[in-house]
Amino acid sequence: MSRETVQAAAVDWLGSGRFESELARLVAIPSESQVPEGLAHCAAYLDAMRSWFEGMGFTCRVFDNPKAGRGPVLLATRHEGEGLPTVLGYGHGDVVRAMTGRWAQGREPWVLRREGERLYGRGTADNKGQHLINLIALAEVLRARGRLGFNAKVMIETGEETGSPGLHEIIAAHPEAFAANVLIASDGPRVHPGRPTVSLGCRGAVNFDLVCDLREGAHHSGNWGGALADPAAILAHAIASIVTPEGQIRVPEWRPEPIRPLVRELLAGMTLDGGDTGPEVDADWGEPGLTPAENVYAWNSFAVLAMTAGTPEAPVNAIAPAARAHCQLRFIAGTDAADILPALRRHLDRAGFGRVAVVADEREAGFSASRTEPDHPWAEWVRKSVARSTGTEPAVVPQMGGSICNELFTDLLGIPAIWLPHSYAGCAQHAPDEHVLLPVCESALGLMAGLYWDLGEDGVPR
Repeated sequence: MSRETVQAAAVDWLGSGRFESELARLVAIPSESQVPEGLAHCAAYLDAMRSWFEGMGFTCRVFDNPKAGRGPVLLATRHEGEGLPTVLGYGHGDVVRAMTGRWAQGREPWVLRREGERLYGRGTADNKGQHLINLIALAEVLRARGRLGFNAKVMIETGEETGSPGLHEIIAAHPEAFAANVLIASDGPRVHPGRPTVSLGCRGAVNFDLVCDLREGAHHSGNWGGALADPAAILAHAIASIVTPEGQIRVPEWRPEPIRPLVRELLAGMTLDGGDTGPEVDADWGEPGLTPAENVYAWNSFAVLAMTAGTPEAPVNAIAPAARAHCQLRFIAGTDAADILPALRRHLDRAGFGRVAVVADEREAGFSASRTEPDHPWAEWVRKSVARSTGTEPAVVPQMGGSICNELFTDLLGIPAIWLPHSYAGCAQHAPDEHVLLPVCESALGLMAGLYWDLGEDGVPR
């Protein structure tokens, strides 16, 4: 058997219908981690994964989550020999809320549906379809060789969509179980559907509320307008002090150090493409002098995710007593995460907005920012393997724009973490009509089979 034969066997899962059939079985498990009733389904998802791994000769261990009401974690291990590299994989079986009834054209979240080159269903892109591709590639290398040629560990968690609560504690309590030389896993989107991408980390995320609460009850705008301060207007001005009309961050401590020349070189000419249903990039938004790719992959960004005052669904002629905005800072490695909210408090006080409170979001755990440097030997090795499989240089981004538990690998386990995303920015993850593109899946099956084949050959970083 050759590398090319193994790649063809992995890609054949698409043509034979086996990929679609297996993904349909996984999508049908309603493993929502954001609702209490989803917990049992998260455990059921790990049962489905366990049968996969045990069929490949892995030993499986399930860790109960130390956080009450949170899903378990599966670790599958195949040890082939001392002195071989150990590669850790990762996936998450939990999904966001189904949003049933909001999917277009009669689509249902728990039923896989094929339309042209798209497979619709909750979890197809985030993340069931992505780690299924990697499992198929592993299985085909094992079938061809009779062995992998390296030691493999794969973690499947069930709480990523709520910030991976409890995962740090599980790994910290069992470091030898999760120890490896490198993490190679898949999540997030490619920079372009047709361009393989290597992501070397992720931005962190901090969610918080800005609240201007001035009094009890609303008061008639005719009788009191001009005499009562408007909390919505105050809050709007407070937000305007944080970010300019062009999206430039005004909080000094939120502004990163200048982008490294190597990173600018990697991102030069890179475009963001969400496919035919993705939004048009606003080239004039963000930090002046940076390209959209640099703003997403190498800079911090502030967003207002939701904002309310009064009753928007049924407005009345009254001055609202309070206004609230739910906000988020996405930040790159090197940002002082512990100082993000204190720095905002200092900024608002300096700007005269003492009546606007900063309230940390305690509903979900947050992710820290971390990355592996582009010139790390493992990053170079993965890039070359992908280029060999695809015949083109992959896009290399210093950190994906979204957030995931990357710091558990780089900081807690102390290993390089490298991500090979199998989706695209227009996949509608976290929204109705989530889907994957079949051409991207085909490309991903081939490049992952090639990569796992290469891991069993000479020349792997030591």
